[in-house]
Amino acid sequence: MSSNDLSDRVIALTGATSGIGRRAAVTLAERGATVAAVGRNRERGEALAAESDAAAGTIRFHRADLATQSAVRDLAAELRESYDRLDVLAHNAGLSVRSRTETADGIELTLAVNHLAPYLLTRELFDQLAGSAPARVVVTASDLHRRATLDFDDLQFADGYDPLEAYARSKLANVAFTLELADRIPEAAGVTANCLHPGFVPSTNLFRDAALRTRLAVRIAGLLPGVGTTRRAAADRLVRLVASPEYAERTGRYVGEEEMTPADDTVDSETRERLWSVSADLVGIDPDWP
Repeated sequence: MSSNDLSDRVIALTGATSGIGRRAAVTLAERGATVAAVGRNRERGEALAAESDAAAGTIRFHRADLATQSAVRDLAAELRESYDRLDVLAHNAGLSVRSRTETADGIELTLAVNHLAPYLLTRELFDQLAGSAPARVVVTASDLHRRATLDFDDLQFADGYDPLEAYARSKLANVAFTLELADRIPEAAGVTANCLHPGFVPSTNLFRDAALRTRLAVRIAGLLPGVGTTRRAAADRLVRLVASPEYAERTGRYVGEEEMTPADDTVDSETRERLWSVSADLVGIDPDWP
């Protein structure tokens, strides 16, 4: 099956109601996929679903706020009940907030949404992915991960919060998680795991809740010629990892315009294993998965 014919494919996509996720959802539906579009805003989600009325495939909206672990588990249960297969789980939801905020679970919000939600949702849906193999896990990361470190003594910025550093750390966790997942999945399971750098996309709403200086920097950078990636180009990178035959078997890759070597922390096995174990503890599961 070519990447232009996605009929009979079921693709769960978080962060689907705005930005690059929205454009990717429409593209995938146009190619025949059934897209389980996850987002927080019901009005935007229902408008997105309506866009697929004339498409070869369909978009079905699933409302979820991925900040809480109970909501992630509820979403997983809803997806298992709604679809008899799951070919792709694409984690695209992300945020940046201007001040340190804790979720109902007592977790710093950026880490909870950007990293722990993908970690937990993948675990909750892994059996369905493996049962639909060949299947894929795709994670939207960022090259900002290169400026971050995983300080396990203060992973959640209890001692001094910086919104850009918190976001960068969550993206570092995204890459480390993806590469560790790829190594842990048995080859016989038929599930690949890859992540992408979408580029710098100033037209998204990602930094709408970030500090003023961050929002101003994004706006100024977006005005500079030759700086930034269009929303369409970023969505195409996501669609490529979701649908291209090129990534039917490749796993453990970090991809922008081309495949890239990520930061050292993401390829260090001890760091990755520690992040995996800490993440399991934070969401209350056994780390011995998949």
